[in-house]
Amino acid sequence: MFVLFEEAGKFMAGRVLSEAEASAQVELDSGKRVKVKGANILIKFEKPAPAELMAAAQTQAQAIELDMAYEFAPDTEFGFADLAKDYFSANATLTEQAGMLFKLFDTPHYFRRAGKGRFKKAPADIIAQALAAIEKKRVIAEQIAQWAIDLGAGTCPEPIKEQLYKILFKPDKNAPEYKAVVEASRATHTAPLELLQKAGAIASPYQFHWKRFLLENFPKGTGFPSIAAPAIADALPLAPVQAYSIDDSQTTEIDDALSLQGLGSGTVTIGVHIAAPGLAVQPGSPIDVLGRARLSTVYMPGYKVTMLPDDVVQTYTLQEGRDCPALSLYVTLDEATLEIKASETKLERVPIAHNLRHDQLDAVVTEPWLLDPTFEHETTPQPLPTLREQLSFLYRLARDLKAKREVVRGKPETFNRPDYNFRLVREAGAQGTEPQGHEEVQISIRQRGAPLDLIVAEAMILANSTWGSWMAEMGVPAIYRSQASLAPGVKVRMGTKALPHAGIGVKSYAWATSPLRRYTDLVNQWQIMACARHGKTAALVAPFKPKDAELFAIISAFDTAYSAYNGYQGAMERFWTMRYVQQHGITELVATVFKENMVRADDIPLVLPVMGAQGLPRNAKVRIKLGEMDLITLDVHGTVVERLDVPAETSNAEVDESEDEDDVAGPIAIAVDVNEAPEGGSDNSAS
Repeated sequence: MFVLFEEAGKFMAGRVLSEAEASAQVELDSGKRVKVKGANILIKFEKPAPAELMAAAQTQAQAIELDMAYEFAPDTEFGFADLAKDYFSANATLTEQAGMLFKLFDTPHYFRRAGKGRFKKAPADIIAQALAAIEKKRVIAEQIAQWAIDLGAGTCPEPIKEQLYKILFKPDKNAPEYKAVVEASRATHTAPLELLQKAGAIASPYQFHWKRFLLENFPKGTGFPSIAAPAIADALPLAPVQAYSIDDSQTTEIDDALSLQGLGSGTVTIGVHIAAPGLAVQPGSPIDVLGRARLSTVYMPGYKVTMLPDDVVQTYTLQEGRDCPALSLYVTLDEATLEIKASETKLERVPIAHNLRHDQLDAVVTEPWLLDPTFEHETTPQPLPTLREQLSFLYRLARDLKAKREVVRGKPETFNRPDYNFRLVREAGAQGTEPQGHEEVQISIRQRGAPLDLIVAEAMILANSTWGSWMAEMGVPAIYRSQASLAPGVKVRMGTKALPHAGIGVKSYAWATSPLRRYTDLVNQWQIMACARHGKTAALVAPFKPKDAELFAIISAFDTAYSAYNGYQGAMERFWTMRYVQQHGITELVATVFKENMVRADDIPLVLPVMGAQGLPRNAKVRIKLGEMDLITLDVHGTVVERLDVPAETSNAEVDESEDEDDVAGPIAIAVDVNEAPEGGSDNSAS
């Protein structure tokens, strides 16, 4: 005897080997033996063979007119055999009964399954809805097929263009646009990105990168809601100093300024003055919510996305000609030995006398000009003549602070390659707007460790390390950066403990000098202000208490965002470098080998793989011929044309191991913020 039964939503037939009261042992045509519940056995028969019955029943099911079967079916629950007798005849054959079973089972929008071979008619309105859905699905399937054909033929349908970035980076896999791309990709054996490129979907490589970044990090756009900056209500004393900031000309978020008192007296006091939005912006306030959502300003050549609205920034920025509320660190030193005697933190209003721009002054404020009082330039712009003595002392102090850090660090900070400045030539009125990708790009070199850079960097390290240690002594938690050692692979980490930072050579390091540009610095500013106001009881009243879960949440979010922002900056610097190569028709470059088959161009910030460098030592000079460049993938390759140096001269060349990680981490080096310290080459702050 044979049986036809249902198992896990499928119909099967086989020969009964044995049968009990509630089950049967059945052998399938494949030879597999299965145990079947008696309730799942729907038809018992002696002939034909199971495979023959199944094939005949499927053919019979296709011939059944669905609407007629629906009319014949009763309004109450019924069995498939009963409907077969009503539809065919009272003597419906085994094949007709099985065919009706298959038809009913395959049309759930007409007949609802009640189990054990029983069904019930669906209401007419439900059927209408189901048929409409089926028709819609059919139309969509046809549309997907047509879109896939168009893509394969090199044409991108408009609906797919509109969903381009979502399809590539945050796809809805049920969307027809996505399915069309997948189908076309499979049919043409072409990767989706290449397929869309060939179909003309990506009109602008720059917009491709920009839209992707926005989709992943600013899905609601980069605009700010209308919000007013709260006024600082504190009655702050006026500091008896004349401070000045040192920034790039494009900087609008002026976080820090310096002052110097007591030159010639034997005891000198350096003031590090930090913009104090924390005096007015409180945790949980609307502006705080904005800052915490973005966590940092995003920098890229020709443009930036600020952490805070410009109106808010301009309220608290250290603008020259104003008495600006500031958090000030005063460090008293012996003028001759530069030994630090004491430090003090104050909340005050600081007169900002000048906003110096290092890119305009680096050519004047040189080491000879600072160290030799008799050295003069043909012209020296104001206000440098009046600041020369102060800048000379600050440079002397910066070199001393750096040397002392290097003793702790265990080896010198060596920077063998320069930083690069990018400038986009924009049309009148286009400054401050998003680039379009076609602008002329200018790349200039700024050597690391230029005097003004060094002055600011060492002053900020002094402030961040001093405040970090002070908060730890007061028992006030903060956000720290630490690095256990300079051993390869040891990363800089963020945490709430005041641990040593081997890359900088300090016993603790808390970012606190850029509160208008980094949310971690604003958080630390609140904590420092609590220490300044409340002394030893600060831990009781500071916004964030020890082991506060909010601090850990901020650290986690900041790490993720900051990594994404720096990665985008690096990608955009690589993009504009490649555009520079195109605009200047550069086909060959002089480069330096820095690892196996990888070179760094000597005159522009471009790292690329090359053929023909096998076996060449690190620091070997080569001339390379550039291959094709892809501004979408940012890929470029080269071929070694000739070696330019004498092998013996480079075989024992000194290696700056501190920069290895930058070489591996990204396509190009990320510029170092002149207001931040280089952290061993592995944690450079983006400017």
